[in-house]
Amino acid sequence: MSVAADLPAANPRKTTGIRPLGPVDTAALLAAVQTIPEAIWDAQNAAKPNKFDVLGNTRHIVFRFIDSPHDWRGSYDCPPWAVWRLLLEPVLAQAVRDYGYAQGVFPRVMLARLPAGEAILPHIDANPAAKWPHKIHVPLTTNAQVVCSFGGIERHLPVAEAFEVNNLGPHWVHNGGETDRIHLIFEYYDAEQPDPEWLAPLVQAGMGG
Repeated sequence: MSVAADLPAANPRKTTGIRPLGPVDTAALLAAVQTIPEAIWDAQNAAKPNKFDVLGNTRHIVFRFIDSPHDWRGSYDCPPWAVWRLLLEPVLAQAVRDYGYAQGVFPRVMLARLPAGEAILPHIDANPAAKWPHKIHVPLTTNAQVVCSFGGIERHLPVAEAFEVNNLGPHWVHNGGETDRIHLIFEYYDAEQPDPEWLAPLVQAGMGG
């Protein structure tokens, strides 16, 4: 049996459904996002490291990403991070204020733009690096016909509020409206939390970062 097949359950701190994290001031970030030219969206989407068929026609601008799909502890800044950091950091900090982590880390940070009439197909975030960090969404633009499902719960996520979602069970999104849905999506973990026992064998096998 492979090492990956032996992986146990995820971080017990993660939500199993949708966890509201409260309001977030997204005004400055939204104003900047609304000025991004289509050519920039296209170029950044073409260069993104997260290319999966289930995402359909969703476009992304990736700010931070992990070094390895097996280890969340190593990550790097993408070129847009230097330009957007001052706008992103206040939103990230507000969204995670209730966790109370003294050494919180954001291994993946990105914008995700789901076009009107499009969908993200049911899937799970199966790589080991997704098992530990919290997965958090902050809607920047949406419409009443956008519906998502996490942990078997279907709901509409309003703008300017943060939500931790269950990325390890089947989840999907459908935009049935006439405007695009843009979310700030990121991961967050406590660097002081002990690593799970199953991580060391992955690293020793050369699968880690």
